[in-house]
Amino acid sequence: MAVNESLPLPAMENGEGKGGGEYTQDGSVDLRGNPVLRSKRGGWTACSFIVVYELFERMAYYGIAANLVIYLTDKLHQGTVEASNNVTNWSGAVFIMPLLGAYAADAYLGRYWTFVAGSAIYFLGMCLLTLAVTIPSLKPPPCVGGVCPPASALQLGVYFGGLYIIAFGNGGTKPNISTIGADQFDEFDPREKMHKMSFFNWWMFTIFVGILFSSTVLVYLQDNVSWSVGYGIPTLGLLISISIFLAGTPLYRHKVPQGSPFTRMGKVVAAAVWKWRTPVPADAKELHELELEEYTRKRKFRMDSTSTMRFLNKAAVKEKDGSPAAKWSLCTVTQVEETKQIVKVIPLLATMFMPCTLIAQTNTLFVKQGRTMDRHIGRHFQIPPASLGAFVTLTMLVAVVVYDRLFVTAIRKYTKNPRGITLLKRMGIGLLLQVVAMATASLMESRRLGYARRHGLDMVAVEVPVPLTIFELLPQYVLMGVADAFLVVGKIEFFYDQAPESMKSLGTAMSLTAYGVGNVLSSFLLTFVSRVTRERGDAWVTNNLNASHLDYYYGFLTVLGAVNAVVFVVLSSRYTYKVESTETIDIAMDVKGDTAKKIQS
Repeated sequence: MAVNESLPLPAMENGEGKGGGEYTQDGSVDLRGNPVLRSKRGGWTACSFIVVYELFERMAYYGIAANLVIYLTDKLHQGTVEASNNVTNWSGAVFIMPLLGAYAADAYLGRYWTFVAGSAIYFLGMCLLTLAVTIPSLKPPPCVGGVCPPASALQLGVYFGGLYIIAFGNGGTKPNISTIGADQFDEFDPREKMHKMSFFNWWMFTIFVGILFSSTVLVYLQDNVSWSVGYGIPTLGLLISISIFLAGTPLYRHKVPQGSPFTRMGKVVAAAVWKWRTPVPADAKELHELELEEYTRKRKFRMDSTSTMRFLNKAAVKEKDGSPAAKWSLCTVTQVEETKQIVKVIPLLATMFMPCTLIAQTNTLFVKQGRTMDRHIGRHFQIPPASLGAFVTLTMLVAVVVYDRLFVTAIRKYTKNPRGITLLKRMGIGLLLQVVAMATASLMESRRLGYARRHGLDMVAVEVPVPLTIFELLPQYVLMGVADAFLVVGKIEFFYDQAPESMKSLGTAMSLTAYGVGNVLSSFLLTFVSRVTRERGDAWVTNNLNASHLDYYYGFLTVLGAVNAVVFVVLSSRYTYKVESTETIDIAMDVKGDTAKKIQS
């Protein structure tokens, strides 16, 4: 358990503190390393700049991602499987790179400067991508009479170069921006701790507003005006978002980098293995630990020893033989407990891979599925197939507000949990809803294919739209949106909350890594299933979905999702939360102004 103590106050920032006021107790500092006043920095005022940044940045990212599969098939002339895999491979890189960014932030640069560097790289990639869809020589010529010239190596290199530069830049921004936002609230202040619990809900709300704009306005511009305009607007939006973030710099609270978490964890594991024959003393006080004043001076948090994963406690056992290895193989109790916290969440992290694979379908096969249906509204207007993803966003937006304002308020009267229900229960509900969503998608595709076969459309060489309205796909999109409200928000908050105080960026990166692995897994499953079924003479996924068995593939994913949900339930039932995340906040919901002042003092 982290020790809650007031930290000593060295040099004042810009003279602050001379007129009174309370300093934060969680080790927050300014960019110069000075402690900061609670009233001067942080809170929702600072978060407003960060949240607005995320709004524009998500608009930029999903302005590319939402319609990427259509660009790859229509403009770069790739097949359904190849294009879908390229989308998920890129998405995998986007969400795996945050591990590198988290390492740089926690070990060297700090979250703020890692974010700034990543933003510059991100913007460079967006500019290159916009040039790739604008300059004629960087695009293959259009199809003529059903013959589609393949893209050249240069054209593919420039376009995919821009995509993967974005992925690299995202590694610096994504694991740090939400962590910087959460850092604006002091964990040791009751009111600010309550605000932090709502922060992740509203953070996701803002993200999905940006996604909503991308999947409607930007997708329409790309399909009906030009790809140059459709990419140019999000590029400009990213520039605006970076400017907004930088404008809020004087208001931010920062956390001092506390060294590489991978190095510390590796040392603990190596030390425990080295001393595997050494007995662990019954009294935890005999284990190696620094004085409380040492942690206070370095603005770090000390943790108490626990009996879980007792083998790792060997790393903190003091050796008396004076051997050369005694120094490098001796870790503090805090280092051991930090390692335990990360190891504890790894099995649960593994159960997030399959859900992220299911989420990946909304930007790939769901879009191609919509392309095969009647998209007309009236006589002249056609809905871009990627725009149906807006219903995921709209559903999620409504669900998050209802969850935060109604469900949590009502249910915590009975559960006595300030979050209403535990984070793992919230994630579990999301997993079950995802399984229902994929089962619904399978049934709908079966209906669409039946209609196509009855009208002989499966025998036509070129994919012909089925005269069924695209809005028949709404149930699977809506269910996926409700699932996101439970799973996605809960997942981000869980891995941030359960990470040690010195490894918050790593915790956020772990939740994002699940998306990366999930997207890579999606590519593997689609390639594997397509190859196996094709070799057996009845391919499940081909370029002509009317002659495919996409319903079987959706059914296959449903079964995998259901099995994964069972494993998650078993693991979560055995999980023990950090003490800080389960203890009831000792503050009434109807605290009056005078009571709040007493708490603050």
